[in-house]
Amino acid sequence: MDGDNQTTVTEFLLLGLSEESEQEDVVFGMFLGMYMVTISGNLLIILAVSCDPHLHTPMYFFLANLSSVDICFSSVTVPKALVNHMVGSKSISYMECMAQIYFLFAFGNMDSFLLSVMAYDRYVAICHPLHYTLMMRFQLCVLLVAISWVITNLHALLHTLLMVRLTFCSHNSVSHFYCDPYLVLKLSCSDTFINDVTIFTEGGVIFFIAFVCIVVSYAHIYSKVLKMPSTQGIRKAMSTCGSHLTVVCLFYGAILGVYMHPSSSYSLQDAVASVIFTVVTPMANPFIYSLRNRDIKGALRKIVIPWKLHMTVRNA
Repeated sequence: MDGDNQTTVTEFLLLGLSEESEQEDVVFGMFLGMYMVTISGNLLIILAVSCDPHLHTPMYFFLANLSSVDICFSSVTVPKALVNHMVGSKSISYMECMAQIYFLFAFGNMDSFLLSVMAYDRYVAICHPLHYTLMMRFQLCVLLVAISWVITNLHALLHTLLMVRLTFCSHNSVSHFYCDPYLVLKLSCSDTFINDVTIFTEGGVIFFIAFVCIVVSYAHIYSKVLKMPSTQGIRKAMSTCGSHLTVVCLFYGAILGVYMHPSSSYSLQDAVASVIFTVVTPMANPFIYSLRNRDIKGALRKIVIPWKLHMTVRNA
């Protein structure tokens, strides 16, 4: 191997979603708009849950945590892409890339774990309504979130450490707008066998723990709903699960679109799925929950209307 190929990489080049400047400008505007909506929408959810005593329940506690994670998850990738476009650069340092990989694993899997905890919460609310307060105590809710944080951060640390041990030579171009772990892995000139095995074993276990919890919870919910004598009870049960189920389908649909493809290929379809996963899903969650939830809409009105009145009086 010649000397050029032995050069250690100190930075990566993020090629983005398009090489044409006009299309890059469109992508920049789209990303900026969606990021601002993501931040404001999720902050409103957190504010509504914090300020309204009626929303101090396990379901909205988990929702506020989900909104916090969505803000962080979106902030891992989008701001760097926006800054690079504004300064006319495509580079990201080696350490920044490894940090992106860590937080992508941590926040992405935390989203998954929170959705599974929320599915369990809906299972208890529908299948054991009389024991809901006892079973979903605040201490248990905090414990479930804390355990999820520990597991996801250990998971992220493991995969990041395995990535750091690799050597990257002359090839440093990533065909994406962020450091996708799987694309970065392909650039290594070291043996990636341990990384690949860990992804398919430990990574698969982490993925399926959350996914199976959701499936089992909704299987019990579905069984309970079928036994309900009145259509009103069925409608009420489904209304409490509709928003969560929509988010689950969007989230896992995007994951399947991003990572369930041959490792040798990366197409436009994969790029679109990754944008849905990292940008669209965090933006859509507040709309899905607020549009289909009277409690959230009521809490938001209590926040927005006094603010509008204050601004009207101030400008008068």
